[in-house]
Amino acid sequence: MGLCEMISLLVLLAVAIALLCYFGVRRERTQAKRLSGKLLSTPAAMGAVPLVPDTSSNLPKPVERYFRLVLPRKPKRIRIVRLQQKGDLRINPSTTRWSPFGALYLATEDPEGFVWDASVAVLPLIHLRVRDAFVGGIGSGNVSLMSAIPLGGERGTPELNSGALYRYLAESVWHPTALLPRSGLEWEAVDENRAIAHLESFGMIASLEFRFNAIGEITGIYTEDRLGRFDGRYIKYPWEGCFGEYREIDGVRIPMTGKVGWHLPEGWWLFWRGRIVSAVFTHDNKV
Repeated sequence: MGLCEMISLLVLLAVAIALLCYFGVRRERTQAKRLSGKLLSTPAAMGAVPLVPDTSSNLPKPVERYFRLVLPRKPKRIRIVRLQQKGDLRINPSTTRWSPFGALYLATEDPEGFVWDASVAVLPLIHLRVRDAFVGGIGSGNVSLMSAIPLGGERGTPELNSGALYRYLAESVWHPTALLPRSGLEWEAVDENRAIAHLESFGMIASLEFRFNAIGEITGIYTEDRLGRFDGRYIKYPWEGCFGEYREIDGVRIPMTGKVGWHLPEGWWLFWRGRIVSAVFTHDNKV
């Protein structure tokens, strides 16, 4: 093969790769947009969500303290929350290597759902696009190389759906009107600093222990009932997270930092640590 032919072949190969990436990125963006659009397509049905007065409240004491700390006196339901996140993922429990990520988190309260769209740097100039979602009671997860080449995905298995509901409940600390007592959500007292939230949604039930400090902030979550995928199969291991650095945004106090991990037989696997870069709430009475 002559030099000219080799150069032509390399040019054609480069063009083919560029086209593959271009159309792959367009496909991924279209899928992400479609998923977010589906999540936002059902409008909220509730308006003002008043706090229950002390005299008639059946809420556990730490939960009552929490709502009075993080919500205004007459809160409006948070219909949509949009978060920009940055942090690190430890993808494999057998390694100490962390991969930085940037993500957009979109969640709704009526109905319950979220989309987490992240870019994870795995090597210099190489990233994975990871998209997790819970839309219409269906959990899904997809991974693509350079936001273009699909590497794997899963959707709609009972285990994944249940795990996504647990995640939604835990991440409700970022839009706390989702934790107000209502149809489908009940609180159970444990002690002065702990209470269990039971959320029934889309025919599933998630029960999660919330941990509170003395001033009322949620500082952690814990459950032994969430399924996770390990070595190709779903297993229940204790799942725990912690939150901190509360800040008031648009009248609502939310934690700006968090960490989440699993208690595996071989030890603690902290796999997600992140911080909120920005938060935007859309209330029922706002555009």
